[in-house]
Amino acid sequence: MGNILIRNCDIVDTVTEKVNKGSVLICGDTIKGVFENAVSDDELSAALNTRAFKLSDFDGHIDSNKVIDAAGLTLVPGLIDMHVHFRDPGLTEKEDLEHGEAAAAHGGFTTVCAMPNTKPPIDDADKFLDVTKRADAIGLTKVLQVGAMTAGMQGEKLSDMEGMAKAGLKAFSEDGKSVMDTTLFYSAMEKAASLNIPVLSHCEDKALVRGGVMNYGAKSKEFKLPGITNSVENIIAYRDIDIARETGTRLHLCHCSTKESAELLIIAKDMGLPVTGEVCPHHFILCDDDIPSADDANYKMNPPLRSKTDRTALLEAIKEGIFDVISTDHAPHTAEEKSKGFSGSPFGIVGLETSFALSYTYLVKSGLITLPKLIQKMSFNPAKILGLDRGEIREGKIADLTLIDLNKTYKINPDDFKSKGRNTPFGEYEVSGEIEYTIYGGKISYEMLQ
Repeated sequence: MGNILIRNCDIVDTVTEKVNKGSVLICGDTIKGVFENAVSDDELSAALNTRAFKLSDFDGHIDSNKVIDAAGLTLVPGLIDMHVHFRDPGLTEKEDLEHGEAAAAHGGFTTVCAMPNTKPPIDDADKFLDVTKRADAIGLTKVLQVGAMTAGMQGEKLSDMEGMAKAGLKAFSEDGKSVMDTTLFYSAMEKAASLNIPVLSHCEDKALVRGGVMNYGAKSKEFKLPGITNSVENIIAYRDIDIARETGTRLHLCHCSTKESAELLIIAKDMGLPVTGEVCPHHFILCDDDIPSADDANYKMNPPLRSKTDRTALLEAIKEGIFDVISTDHAPHTAEEKSKGFSGSPFGIVGLETSFALSYTYLVKSGLITLPKLIQKMSFNPAKILGLDRGEIREGKIADLTLIDLNKTYKINPDDFKSKGRNTPFGEYEVSGEIEYTIYGGKISYEMLQ
């Protein structure tokens, strides 16, 4: 493995929340030097000398070294997505590890958490290690396979939680459904607490869904479709927070979509509980009023697009720092599956390759939050929740980095996706913020070709 010199970029510091111009030296898989204000040849030569390098080492005569002239680009710690579905094993017609990792790298992500609702579900150490080893062999991004809380995700008995923890698992989840047996869920939370591993909670009272396919409101009535009320999410969010209070389990609320979920997070944080929460771009950008017709299932996801009131509340909670994380809930499906309208299509949209640009455009360019605050939610905070030594650009840290052209404006084209999935409502949306390089463990896993 060679060395990489990234010259003359804007470096986002997720701790001080400042953006400083400078250069970064990568040796092998590690950040060897962060040189603030080292931009000119003389400044950079002096900085490199402190690390036993010469600027001429990067003039092309040493094949193992590479220089990236990053003038006009912004360097951030590698993005971390706490919520993706890679469908591997068993559902690989929708997505697989190879395409999922390629999509992650294309989107600037160096770490992703893959949900366990595969076929079969990831519920023991052998299945966990199988996915981990196959993902590591691809090597475009780190796939942290999440483990199911119940055997087969059937909600009847606990999974091999301890075995998966000993194998290196970083999080538990029953995502795709909730553990509806509250006594069993309580036991799972106690086990997770004893293992000091967070639980990523999908909040959905299945009995209350009642066949719903979109948010309950004026739009569902107009389309004459069964609706999903806010209470479907809110009841389980309250239950899970209260159990976290009693058990001391680290709880992370996935894909929050309602005004009340944001309010519950505020209460939990005010009480000092170990509770965090995430929100997805589709929920803070779109609402059910934006759904053009009952035939367009690219707008069908779970939780559904909520009301304008809910969307406003989510944006306010982002501004106030209530939501710790922005995740994608990347959920690819085949074009055929998604061609059957709201009534017949599965829930879910893809998000890895649109998440940063959408978030930057609608949160930072709009003035709602700063760029460092956004990167905290897309890298630093996920790393803290998962117990990873990531999310910062510091000497000695693993070289997981993303270079972005914040000034590049373009229209989202699903045909450009690396994912197998094309199911997005954001096709033709004009956004800013193009990923130019993704560097995972000191290796370039994605490079934008001009």
